[in-house]
Amino acid sequence: GGMGMQIPTLKQGNVSRENVTSFGGYHAGARIAEGEFAAMKNCTGDQFPLIATRRKRGVYAAPQKCNGLLAKDSLCWVDGSKFVMNGYETELHLTDSPKQLVSMGAYVIIFPDKKYINTADLSDFGNLEGEFTSAGTVKFTPVDGDGKPLIPAYTQPEEPEKPENGALWLDTSGAGALLQWSAGTGMWVSVDNTLVRISCPGMGAPFRPGDGVQLTGVPAGVETSGVIADCGRDYVTVPGLLEREASLDTPVTVGRYLPLMDMVLECGNRLWGCRYGLNRTGAVVNEIYASKLGDFRNWNCFQGVSTDSYCVSLGNDGPFTGAVQHLGYPVFFREDCIHRLYGSTPATFRLQTTPCPGVQQGCSQSLARVGQMLYYKSPTGVCAYDGAVPVTVSQKLGVMPCTRAAAGALGDKYYLCIQEEETTGQLWVYDTARGLWHREDDTCVRCFCTCRDDLFFVNGAGQIISVMGRGQPEEEISWMLETGMLGTLTPDSKTLTRLNLRLELAQQATVWVQYDGDDFWTPVATVYGSAGQCFNLPVAVRRCDRLRLRLAGTGFMRLSCITKTMERGSEVL
Repeated sequence: GGMGMQIPTLKQGNVSRENVTSFGGYHAGARIAEGEFAAMKNCTGDQFPLIATRRKRGVYAAPQKCNGLLAKDSLCWVDGSKFVMNGYETELHLTDSPKQLVSMGAYVIIFPDKKYINTADLSDFGNLEGEFTSAGTVKFTPVDGDGKPLIPAYTQPEEPEKPENGALWLDTSGAGALLQWSAGTGMWVSVDNTLVRISCPGMGAPFRPGDGVQLTGVPAGVETSGVIADCGRDYVTVPGLLEREASLDTPVTVGRYLPLMDMVLECGNRLWGCRYGLNRTGAVVNEIYASKLGDFRNWNCFQGVSTDSYCVSLGNDGPFTGAVQHLGYPVFFREDCIHRLYGSTPATFRLQTTPCPGVQQGCSQSLARVGQMLYYKSPTGVCAYDGAVPVTVSQKLGVMPCTRAAAGALGDKYYLCIQEEETTGQLWVYDTARGLWHREDDTCVRCFCTCRDDLFFVNGAGQIISVMGRGQPEEEISWMLETGMLGTLTPDSKTLTRLNLRLELAQQATVWVQYDGDDFWTPVATVYGSAGQCFNLPVAVRRCDRLRLRLAGTGFMRLSCITKTMERGSEVL
């Protein structure tokens, strides 16, 4: 009989409907779920499982030139060379350059200016460093801890004969020791606290007792680095051992200096910093520093006490790329490792180094904490770090070319601006609770700052923007969504015959369709909405296996459902 021509017949009841009612976020993959989006602009997962337009931002402040941002009780920023607190200009004057602002108690410490201001008392501001260089005669007097002169009666290598009770002998037989005769015990007792008072008009004004200082131009016997035991307006008292009073007419310099630091953070009531490169004196260093406990001015106090400052050299190579306080410890990053410091005092500080993806060079601002998790941009993607090992969370973003990144946190969301060039940015939001990424817009963000249940950022125009919409609200938002392939993912011969969208629109939207195999988009409908109205939008499509949808518009939008009507052809008889 041979093969006759067989015609597939369509049986009734072969029409089925499928609903997409849960919408995820952005996904750059080749095949993505029907509720995910291959492209997106200004949409949010705040109303999950629905997808909607993001909340309107607001222009909170418009400084002439925003050089830095910090949250205290209210938002603080640097406008050009002025430090501004909640809109109030303080008397503190700075250089007009980008700043790193660090909070410690009520104080704000400003780098690279090395200045501080007390936000609870705006008249209390000044320099972290202090220096005095003499211009006239400087007098050096050996004294004890009470400031009484310590002039030896004897300066010789051999023991003096018949000394009086209380007589002082400078024993020059060894390294030099000061001893005092005690007639009661018949013994020479060493004098431990030998100091030198250095006097000159104005010399003590920049300093206070407890300051760690460096001294140059001083006679032998005065230690060139030490901690000031006592000071007044016209003198400082420092460790040293002199056999007699002395005067000098050559310049003598006393200075309290900070190490040069790449990045600074506050942790445990100390400031911490790191440096890779040349230090203040021109030597190559690879070091981490901590200030004295509770004292951001002092980084050179090494007396063996728990409040000392601290310094440690590191073996790993390469520049530091980030620094942050996490879970109560200071954490320093390079591109290929993480350094954590444990312990509570300099004697117990321990450095732990973990080889793993660190912060990418140029992305130090991408560090932001959401709950107990720290997020940052690494050379391979976005990492979540719980204090043990970082985990990549940006697989759905695909490959992201990036030279600079900045980030902030609000609630359980991580906001990340990725810049490939100086002038172009992409603002992404990661919902850490649901693991969804949403793309907002092309805003360039220089820095973020979370303050009082709001997230602020400085945009490319230098305005301070509020994510929650404080201040002057922005214009209507333009938005866009592109779905992945809608249709059949099974090998059945199903045909897509109709689409229905359930959405709310405040203004208008246009719908395009791209059929499988086409590289162009066909506009199919433009619709106008009014606030609060939810409607069904039927989309006329030609019969096909699969297609993609693009929606774009302005104003508020919320999409709750895409309904696909499918017809199944009968199997060949």
